[in-house]
Amino acid sequence: MFGTAVIVFREVLEAALLVGIIAAATRSIPGRNRWLGAGILAGLSGAGLVAAFTDVIGALASGIGQELFNASVLGIAVLMLAWHNIWMASHGAELAAGARAVGSAIRDGKRECSILLIVVGLAVLREGSETVLFLYGIAASEGSGASSMLSGGLAGLILGIAVGYAVYAGLLRVPMRWFFTATGLLVLLLAAGMASQAARFLIQADLLPSLASPLWDTSATLPESSIPGMLLHSLIGYDARPAGMQIVFYATVLVTIAIGMKLANRSAPALQP
Repeated sequence: MFGTAVIVFREVLEAALLVGIIAAATRSIPGRNRWLGAGILAGLSGAGLVAAFTDVIGALASGIGQELFNASVLGIAVLMLAWHNIWMASHGAELAAGARAVGSAIRDGKRECSILLIVVGLAVLREGSETVLFLYGIAASEGSGASSMLSGGLAGLILGIAVGYAVYAGLLRVPMRWFFTATGLLVLLLAAGMASQAARFLIQADLLPSLASPLWDTSATLPESSIPGMLLHSLIGYDARPAGMQIVFYATVLVTIAIGMKLANRSAPALQP
């Protein structure tokens, strides 16, 4: 039961934190709740399909299908988060000021919401499919009963959602003059962390060199299985034993998106007082 609860909590936490941060960052965009809800439903449906075809996915590409699937999902999510942050860098001031008379803000907001569906759907898809695979492994290796796994899974689900909502509620209390900076930074770190995780899957599939593995080891002082380690892994992509290639991916995405945000912010039209 405990192992099931920990696994479900970790996976739900990652998805809940991303959904919470994105929801907070787009609270001023019209219709975003419908798109967020649609993204969650789409992700759950996709995770169900992955669960049904687990053996097929695992056997693809000479047994590295699951690694390629995870890396692909993460790569798409990084691109969508990058676009989201760059879009918000140029439109955040309009949304923060509540410029109702600016029709373009609403039209652009609708286009932005379509990206929300993709980002949230991919997050729920990845974490949901990983949860199914991990639980399948536990059931096969430990022979855990259905009732024990169900109770542990529910406990992990509730706790993960609660922590994600707490982050969302906390972000809503941030003063508006700092709000877009705070959420933009969190989304930036989320994207960089996802890029690092994608690199890890590609290294595991022997499609990328590790460069150095591990580059450092902090598992003794801050293990990823601890609550702080799980939170840092979900928020900023913390890895206790990262490979050098993961750091290259992390830094490249971090710098690229930051430059894009800066350029977008410079080109954004100034609001009239």
